[in-house]
Amino acid sequence: MSNVKELLETKGHFIWSIDATESVYNAVAMMAEKNVGALVVTTADSPLAGIISERDYTRALILANKPSQDTLVSEIMTTDVVYATESTLLEKCMTLMLQKKIRHLPIVDNNTTIAMITLGDILKTIIKQQSLTIEELESFIYEDRGGEG
Repeated sequence: MSNVKELLETKGHFIWSIDATESVYNAVAMMAEKNVGALVVTTADSPLAGIISERDYTRALILANKPSQDTLVSEIMTTDVVYATESTLLEKCMTLMLQKKIRHLPIVDNNTTIAMITLGDILKTIIKQQSLTIEELESFIYEDRGGEG
């Protein structure tokens, strides 16, 4: 099973963040611009003070009929952030994300957020690995039987 570091070698180390004092409107605009579903929230004291996702926005503002321009990110962000490191196995990440019912997982190294992975990223990596394994097994079977492959 692969770890996060191997996934990031393919995906890249992209991280988008917003300050906790920004408006939720600015956060949603940034998510739309960057085509992502969540942002890391920073403060002067912490590079990972929280995370804000589309889900946070819909539950806290849309359903409560609150204006996004007048609401700060700090008011609706998730502060109990679940994260992983580059050495974390993808299977562990997937289990953690399913248990916590989250789709975005910040990757932290030396107290710095270096990337964000999604459940989709993990699934793509696992499917790719399984396809390669199937190809290797088929090649082995065909070679062993003297067939064409």
